[in-house]
Amino acid sequence: MAGKDSGNLKTVRLWRDAALRARKLRSNLRQLTLSAAGADPIDSPDAPQLVLPANIGDIEVLNLGNNGLEEVPDGLGSALGSLRVLVLRRNRFARLPPAVAELGHHLTELDVSHNRLTALGAEVVSALRELRKLNLSHNQLPALPAQLGALAHLEELDVSFNRLAHLPDSLSCLYRLRTLDVDHNQLTAFPRQLLQLAALEELDVSSNRLRGLPEDISALRALKILWLSGAELGTLPSGFCELASLESLMLDNNGLQALPAQFSRLQRLKMLNLSSNLFEEFPAALLPLAGLEELYLSRNQLTSVPSLISGLSRLLTLWLDNNRIRYLPDSIVELTGLEELVLQGNQIAVLPDNFGQLSRVGLWKIKDNPLIQPPYEVCMKGIPYIAAYQKELAHSQPAVQPRLKLLLMGHKAAGKTLLRHCLTEERVEGNQGGGDKEKSYPPSPPPVSKGIEVTSWTADASRGLRFIVYDLAGDESYEVIQPFFLSPGALYVLVVNLATYEPPGFPTTVGSFLHRVGARVPHAVVCIVGTHADLCGERELEEKCLDIHRQIALQEKHDAEGLSRLAQVVDEALARDFELRSASPHAAYYGVSDKNLRRRKAHFQYLLNHRLQILSPVLPVSCRDPRQLQRLRDKLLSVAEHREIFPNLHRVLPRSWQVLEELHFQPPQAQRLWLSWWDSARLGLQAGLTEDRLQSALSYLHESGKLLYFEDSPALKEHVFHNLTRLIDILNVFFQRDPSLLLHKLLLGTSGEGEGEGESSPVVALPNPSQDVLRATQLHHYVEGFLLHGLLPAHVIRLLLKPHVQAQQDLQLLLELLEKMGLCYCLNKPKGKPLNGSTAWYKFPCYVQNEVPHAEAWINGTNLAGQSFVAEQLQIEYSFPFTFPPGLFARYSVQINSHVVHRSDGKLQIFAYRGKVPVVVSYRPAKGVLHPDTLSIASHASLPNIWTAWQAITPLVEELNVLLQEWPGLHYTVHILCSKCLKRGSPNPHAFPGYIEQ
Repeated sequence: MAGKDSGNLKTVRLWRDAALRARKLRSNLRQLTLSAAGADPIDSPDAPQLVLPANIGDIEVLNLGNNGLEEVPDGLGSALGSLRVLVLRRNRFARLPPAVAELGHHLTELDVSHNRLTALGAEVVSALRELRKLNLSHNQLPALPAQLGALAHLEELDVSFNRLAHLPDSLSCLYRLRTLDVDHNQLTAFPRQLLQLAALEELDVSSNRLRGLPEDISALRALKILWLSGAELGTLPSGFCELASLESLMLDNNGLQALPAQFSRLQRLKMLNLSSNLFEEFPAALLPLAGLEELYLSRNQLTSVPSLISGLSRLLTLWLDNNRIRYLPDSIVELTGLEELVLQGNQIAVLPDNFGQLSRVGLWKIKDNPLIQPPYEVCMKGIPYIAAYQKELAHSQPAVQPRLKLLLMGHKAAGKTLLRHCLTEERVEGNQGGGDKEKSYPPSPPPVSKGIEVTSWTADASRGLRFIVYDLAGDESYEVIQPFFLSPGALYVLVVNLATYEPPGFPTTVGSFLHRVGARVPHAVVCIVGTHADLCGERELEEKCLDIHRQIALQEKHDAEGLSRLAQVVDEALARDFELRSASPHAAYYGVSDKNLRRRKAHFQYLLNHRLQILSPVLPVSCRDPRQLQRLRDKLLSVAEHREIFPNLHRVLPRSWQVLEELHFQPPQAQRLWLSWWDSARLGLQAGLTEDRLQSALSYLHESGKLLYFEDSPALKEHVFHNLTRLIDILNVFFQRDPSLLLHKLLLGTSGEGEGEGESSPVVALPNPSQDVLRATQLHHYVEGFLLHGLLPAHVIRLLLKPHVQAQQDLQLLLELLEKMGLCYCLNKPKGKPLNGSTAWYKFPCYVQNEVPHAEAWINGTNLAGQSFVAEQLQIEYSFPFTFPPGLFARYSVQINSHVVHRSDGKLQIFAYRGKVPVVVSYRPAKGVLHPDTLSIASHASLPNIWTAWQAITPLVEELNVLLQEWPGLHYTVHILCSKCLKRGSPNPHAFPGYIEQ
């Protein structure tokens, strides 16, 4: 965001430096900060009494802020004979206290911001003859007294966030005024009184309805910083271009379509913000501004960037996001000093050659562009990876791989597996259509789902177009791992069994899947396919397809309207003063800063602009009808070949990267579960890749889902998991909740023990029925423990995974991988230490069946011994009104394991300790529209030590935020629950909406 709150950080340094200078001036002053006993601006309606020290005559700086004061003690002025700086911010003053007038002969700074001032009092203002700095912001002032113009020494004046419709004429007499802030008032024209302030260097008139500027604004020749954000400006007068001293200019959120031709005269300009205007062409008047360091043109309607932009050689920051830019000029790579480059939300498909020369870029945003060269996955990794890609492309021939990921999703028994077989196999069963050209085959039994399966399907051999088809199991037990396969740039096919579909079942058979895909992959392309069409009558088929179409439209409309309402609430909160929002804990977005509100609004806008692309209508198919299957193939091909929908189908890769991928899947390495880094390096050499160029190639193959390579994991970075088919088979072993099948695998594993090593031995083991029964009983006990509590020892896991796991190293690496994916954690492994021969036990949280752990009493206000405690409870609650990510609680349970000790897990709750501080993590499933899914993190401590509770839960909050970043289309809110309500045991504690600052 390039607005006033975030895009001009460097400009804010000017304000910060001024504050530091003021602080240095005060450093030698005697200072005193006082707090009134019992002061609570929210809960206590009575104004607290302030008790001053006996001897305060030598005090030069007095801070009485944040005390809820309505008045100050009589005689304060006479007692504070040396006072120079008085801070009264965040109190309840309706007028300036009379005691302030007694200080007028020596007071130089006065801060009365964030009060309830409706008037100042002419006498009090007149007495402040020596005042140099006055802050009256965030009050309710409808006007300023004329006596303000008599403050001849005034240098800084802040009257922002008031209700001023005009400024007094006497303001023009403030000849020494250097800084003036009148933003967020009710001005309807630029105040002409300001044109007399020749010494003015900083001026903020943002968020006023100025609708124009006077031609003679050029009189403000000393002006260095000018804020005109949100001032409803349509044009700039030519006299504006005479402000030759300007260094920072904020013109964002206006209606500008062009700049005056003479704008290039502003040669001292270093920072310019033109975001959120109506520019259709890049303003040519900017190009001669050779000293420009920061340029923000976000959220306009630009379609191109001129090649002469390379003339802005000092540019450090360039924001061009959310425009309509289709390409970048080759000359942009000459801006080698760039540190921030934001291009997201455009239509850029190809980046210029040598783009990697922009090596100093630290802030880089490129998502939401149809990138094919470099591919999206490369660009998202950052400039160094783009440089490596382009360097590799220069070393080898380019190669285009027309290949697309296709995911079959749907409820259990929807017909996904049969549909996959019929789509991907050349032959079709039967000739139900009666045509002469179709070849008939004898019927074969329908295929049985084995869990998640992957198939390669050459859909068009003449063009080499290939689909990688993922058949995602519909059983609920697979929900924890399904999100790993949902990725951008894929075609999603939602399969619905039309024979069993009923309208009341829409939320579970269709709606929930659409919410899930939309939360994980915003703007994803979804095709709805209805199977078993041959089992429905013609009218029934039409009615069911129309009902699915109608309910999808209703769900999308409901979600979009809900998001629009939430965005409107944010707009209403932004329109109110922060002080008003903070006046009552019941106010919408109580205590939330404007910056976070704008961030929330931007997220709502992103969600509204990136709805799912649901192809219409529903396509009914019978796997017994070859013509319907061919129609479905043609439909999938036409969608895949649409360049605007799937630009990634035409991605350009270095030939060496393509060869490296092919080598990983050729014998003999194709049969292995994993390869070492050096194994991959040897394959890289065969592909023409030296070791220093291998990393970027493996990174791309990982990001594009061809293999797994975790370069950020110390335990896994020396290994490459290239055999995804075997890895998926291993995952299927863990997530098939069939006790008989699990027991059968274990018995097979034990019967095979010793094979291979003992083949040459002359000793033959004789069967022992009693031992077999004992072994079966013990294995059955392990299976029960796994299905009820998610517990398995390492040696039993090895038995389950035969023949996939051949060696102990295979098992150890696999368990590290499962832990990295958030599927399990080791219960008894000391941090950073080996187990010293003891059996390692692993916990799979998604299998835990008991609803709550043994420490349920803690959440109800008692300790484990049943004794009541008196403590402040700190509880952070995440609320998910649309959808809760499947498997999130189980994965979160794994991610927090390194932060906690002495944990006890339930299906819906985790009790643990952070050091000596107890923490509870709870998941509460939705109960209707009014009670959405929630996930809360709680701790408690005595009031003086409440910071320990914050320290306890902060790492857990950070881990949850990291997981939620995997769901960019997800809407959720964060609340801090009222500790007093929790202490009273209220079933509906008050929730303070907001954000925890990271």
